[in-house]
Amino acid sequence: MHQSIQSLEKLIGAFILAIGIYAEVERQKYKTLQGTFLAPAILLILLGVVMFVVSFIGVLASLRDNLCLLQVFMYTLGVCLLLELTGGIMALIFRNQTMDFLNKNIRKGIQNYYDDLDFKNIMDFVQKQFKCCGAAEYTDWEKNEYHSCSAPGPLACGVPYTCCITNKTVLMNTLCGYKAMKLNRQAAQEFIHVRGCTDAVIIWFLDNYTIMAGALLGILLPQFLGVLLSILYVTRVEDMIREWNSSADVLLEGESTKPEIEFSTVGCCRCYPGQESSA
Repeated sequence: MHQSIQSLEKLIGAFILAIGIYAEVERQKYKTLQGTFLAPAILLILLGVVMFVVSFIGVLASLRDNLCLLQVFMYTLGVCLLLELTGGIMALIFRNQTMDFLNKNIRKGIQNYYDDLDFKNIMDFVQKQFKCCGAAEYTDWEKNEYHSCSAPGPLACGVPYTCCITNKTVLMNTLCGYKAMKLNRQAAQEFIHVRGCTDAVIIWFLDNYTIMAGALLGILLPQFLGVLLSILYVTRVEDMIREWNSSADVLLEGESTKPEIEFSTVGCCRCYPGQESSA
């Protein structure tokens, strides 16, 4: 079971890595602005590399009963799990600061909305999917140089069409958010979504708590089982080492010179079982 979990994590890591590499290759074709807020391809690549390397260490350690690699896998996975839990708890405790942090960074992304293809695609998807507009509210689009009320052109004081309340029976009007920021909230909500996207996403998660719980369980449970089974496996290997050394002591008790047992002399880089060659 231990090896099965490690193999599954390894496959997941390789899959995420492949998606990240593909996304980065496609992104490089457009040569968009390298934003610091969101780089999905880079994040997927890093996550995939970490998962693949850690899982590979675990599989190799369990196949070879290598105590050193087992401990590396166990502690690395434990630290990752602890960081995830700590981050989640801190985000809940300091939820107001977390919301402010998210809104601040989304507004930074809004400034480069038309230059950063990564952010634009994500923001358009979120605004359409969650029926929202901007970070905290629709007036956040004032931060964009094209949508600012002081800007020239038809986009001035308007919002992107993905903020609009769509009618599926007619063609999409890309200027449906025209001059929306000149209107008050009550008037604007007649044709655009005025709620901010951070609030909309959080409300969606609260309304769909079973999906959120399932996603968290799917992320944390394999890691928890990996740590637990690693502890049991390390304990088993240590017991095997002690039994091996005890048996060797009994068998060689009467000899004047005793061959050195592998685990007692060469550290954790060799595998169980074994005995040093007299040559």
